[in-house]
Amino acid sequence: MANDGISPVRRVLRRLGSFSLVGTVAFIVDVTLFNVLASTLLDDSPITAKIASVTAATTVSWLGSRYLTFRKTRGRSIRSETLLFALTNLVGLLIATGCLYISHYLLGFDSQFADNVSGNIVGVLAGNIFRYFAYRYIVFTTEEERAARAASKENGPGKASALKENA
Repeated sequence: MANDGISPVRRVLRRLGSFSLVGTVAFIVDVTLFNVLASTLLDDSPITAKIASVTAATTVSWLGSRYLTFRKTRGRSIRSETLLFALTNLVGLLIATGCLYISHYLLGFDSQFADNVSGNIVGVLAGNIFRYFAYRYIVFTTEEERAARAASKENGPGKASALKENA
C-alpha cells in the first residue's frame, strides 16, 4: 500500500473524507430515526430510541466502512472484523448514550432539543473520534500492519516504520 504513489498525508486525508461521508449518511439515519421514534413510538424513552437509531446507523456505517473507507486495509476474516466493529460501536453507543443520560437525567435538560444536542451532537462527535481511531488501528488493519505493531512492541518504537507509512 505504501507504494501506490499516494503520499501518506493524502492517503489520510482521503480516508478522513470517506469516513466523514459514511459518517454523515449514518448520522442522518441516526438523527432521523431517533427523532421519529422519540416523538412517536418511544416518546417516553429517549434512551431506547437512541439505542434503536444507533443500531440502524451502525449497520449503514459498517457497510460504508467495509466497502468504501477501509476497503484497502481489510485484513481480517469477516467474522473477526464484524465482531470488532460491533464492539467498537458498542463503545461508541455508550459514549453517545452516556452524553444523553448525563444531560437528560442528571442535568435535567429533558427537552427534545436538549436530547438532540447531547445525544446527536456531543455524543456522536465524541463517539466518532473514538470510532475513527478504533476502526483504523484495530478493526480494519492488514496482516502486515498487525505484524509491524507486534514487532514494534517487541523491538521498540523505532522499528515499525511500516506503521508510519500506512497511517
